[in-house]
Amino acid sequence: MKKILLIGSTVADIIINLDHLPTTSADVNIVSQEMSLGGCAYNVSNMIHLFEVPYRLFSPVGTGLYGDFVRNQLAAKGLASPMPTPDQANGCCYCFVEEGGERTFVCDHGAEYLFYKEWFDTLKMEKVSSIYICGLEIEDKTGGTIVDFLEANSSIPLFFAPGPRICFIERTLVDRIFALHPIVHLNEDELCGFTGATALEEGAKALYALTENMVIVTHGAEGAYYYDGDEFIHVPPVKAVKVVDTIGAGDSHIGTVMACLAKGRTPYEAIKTANAVSSLVVGKKGATLSKDELTITI
Repeated sequence: MKKILLIGSTVADIIINLDHLPTTSADVNIVSQEMSLGGCAYNVSNMIHLFEVPYRLFSPVGTGLYGDFVRNQLAAKGLASPMPTPDQANGCCYCFVEEGGERTFVCDHGAEYLFYKEWFDTLKMEKVSSIYICGLEIEDKTGGTIVDFLEANSSIPLFFAPGPRICFIERTLVDRIFALHPIVHLNEDELCGFTGATALEEGAKALYALTENMVIVTHGAEGAYYYDGDEFIHVPPVKAVKVVDTIGAGDSHIGTVMACLAKGRTPYEAIKTANAVSSLVVGKKGATLSKDELTITI
């Protein structure tokens, strides 16, 4: 079976729990903090791994305290970065989680977001079934190198989860990605912010006109929607849960969708399963699930 290629970051998430975000000049105490493995590509890869679909995590790891942490954590999971160690420190992501579970990210970008042509030249693309990218790496200074690589492999299905950075990526790069007809995965705010639409269906149709491929929109407690060019379909949530934190919910959702589609499930079945997985993720601390915590099968 061919592998899903996941291009993106693996970072140290510093999760800081507090009652509420401080205002300017305020002085607050936190409830707790911890450091864990995160990053969009890693979070996606974890879900694909749990569903036992072959994949390759193509993620650079830099130097320094956070680079060492990421490298050691990956090694403990039997993973290693396929790239040489860049001569640059790894960054981290400060994840501020308020009492209600909503998260705010403050990121220090480092080597984990930079990609170079000679690294892509080592890939054996005949063994790749599909490709995943997010928006952070495209926004960074080597984003054009990633898009060059995607264009050179335009026959391979592409999944694009741009996240909230979709409005900050250079528009020419976004247009080049859309020309490759990716399946785009984003939430309501990201969709409406990019398209200027005031309704989900309107926004999904506007985005489909640019990509000519399925658009998947997550909508929190209401579940998710997708537009396939013919119908705008609602996929309801599996159940209501108490939100602990929302870190990694979107990554786990798209990772599950990709895993399910790779196993031959329909888009509706894939998104329904992803809704259930996301409910598990937001119901616990951190961005990923363990094998024991994944109580869903496909």
